[in-house]
Amino acid sequence: MTDSDNLSQNEIDSLLSSLTSNLEANETDRHTALSFFDNFDEDKKGYKLYNFRRPDKFSKDHLKVLQDIHKEFSRQLALLLSAYLRLNIDVEVVSVDQLTYEEFTKSLPNPITVCVLELNPLPGQIVLVISHEVNFGIVDRMLGGPGTADPKPRELTDIEEALTKRIFEKITKTLETAWKGIFPVRSAVVGVDNNTILPQLASPGEITALTTLELQIAETQSGLLSLCFPYPVLETVLEQLSTQQMFRSKGIASSPEDKQNILDKLNNSNIPVNVLLGGTNITIEDFLDLKVGDVLRLDNSINDNLIINVKHKPKFLGRPGTKKNKLAVTITDEILNIENLKKYKGV
Repeated sequence: MTDSDNLSQNEIDSLLSSLTSNLEANETDRHTALSFFDNFDEDKKGYKLYNFRRPDKFSKDHLKVLQDIHKEFSRQLALLLSAYLRLNIDVEVVSVDQLTYEEFTKSLPNPITVCVLELNPLPGQIVLVISHEVNFGIVDRMLGGPGTADPKPRELTDIEEALTKRIFEKITKTLETAWKGIFPVRSAVVGVDNNTILPQLASPGEITALTTLELQIAETQSGLLSLCFPYPVLETVLEQLSTQQMFRSKGIASSPEDKQNILDKLNNSNIPVNVLLGGTNITIEDFLDLKVGDVLRLDNSINDNLIINVKHKPKFLGRPGTKKNKLAVTITDEILNIENLKKYKGV
């Protein structure tokens, strides 16, 4: 290289200045492009970020219907457990969301009780988990206690595990009833365990629908109950998980089996029944003068029918008598209305 080929200092400074100007221009263009994409969401309504590593498979409508189903489930479960344990138990839906199976397993408290169950004919299995406080509170009540949990985490004994499985069977039957309006299912408990390591029912990245409920036992114990539905379990019934389908199903008339189930439950109810022997009118002065041994003359004769009240309302007419050395009454007629009641003498 000769001296004539060498750049002077002025030429070098001019070249560096030109290069710096080009870099600044490119940086300005890059910021302009980024600003355009940042404002794109505001200019184009409906645009949103999408994570391809964790795609959403359940729509807002699907999650809304799942929430409605489990609100009914929580209401029925509260009635069931309150009657079964003879304690005031409140159940409330806390949240319904979608997350991966791995996120679900990592979010669980320790310790917990795990129940794996099936909702046939839906494919696969779902997970039902219940917190230590709730499970041991229920078991304590079933064993005759006040319904308080053991403060120290421990393994279930064989007896406690059998009682826990019985409770889970009742819970799953209630879940079966709650799902009946959307899609008829038959529940079956596959297994029960108290272990934070959940069975691998789905791949770690599989999307699941998680429903979380809070149980309050007699204002002393509270904890969570969670139901995890992997996407493949609900994939075949996603069309039914819509608000339109839910409203349509509510208009379906009840079947004879539903009516018989209601009657079976009502048959065990107790209602008060009493028999009115007769009545009379006396003055307040005579009433105040009443004493042991006094006799009141009633307006019914021994040949008149007696009124049989059911829940303090006249329902039947009958004749008095005895059965096995106890006072009894034989039903002779049914009171259909007040006019039918007036035709009997002394009534």
